[in-house]
Amino acid sequence: MVVLIAGCSHAGKTLFAQKLLERYGYPYLSLDHLKMGLIRSGNISLTPEDDEELEKRLWPIAREIVKTAVENRQNLSVEGCYIPLDWKKDFGGEYLKHIRYRCLIMTENYINSRFELIKKHACAIEKRLGGSSVSKRDLIAENTRNLAGCEKNGYDYILIDKDWERDCLPEIQYL
Repeated sequence: MVVLIAGCSHAGKTLFAQKLLERYGYPYLSLDHLKMGLIRSGNISLTPEDDEELEKRLWPIAREIVKTAVENRQNLSVEGCYIPLDWKKDFGGEYLKHIRYRCLIMTENYINSRFELIKKHACAIEKRLGGSSVSKRDLIAENTRNLAGCEKNGYDYILIDKDWERDCLPEIQYL
């Protein structure tokens, strides 16, 4: 099975993938690692902030990795904010039977009440050079867009409203 873990920056995607690794042994691909590999190697002339262009470049690669994992009956988690909301169109029914999608979405209440904690845990798994420069307003806007996109497309999402571990970790058993 392949698990796609989407969501905005700071939602805990990498931590969720790490928990899947610990519980089920599913290795994971961080799209941030792929992004930085392409940027640092000079294969693309983008910066880490070029999100829209990065999605156009990273998703076709990630999509084919997912297909290969399904074809080889390998378990894999792919996590990152570069999974487009129309991801399903890239897979036929045979692939979709083996793919689970979860989008981590923080509520406005969660962001407002835990903003400093969110920023503090920005480096829980991956160390961000220069720290976190995310704004509360941008987090709220991006999570609102993701929620609307998930609801429009009928996608599964995990609503983070009170406590990340209490809201997210029980979902791991249903994958």
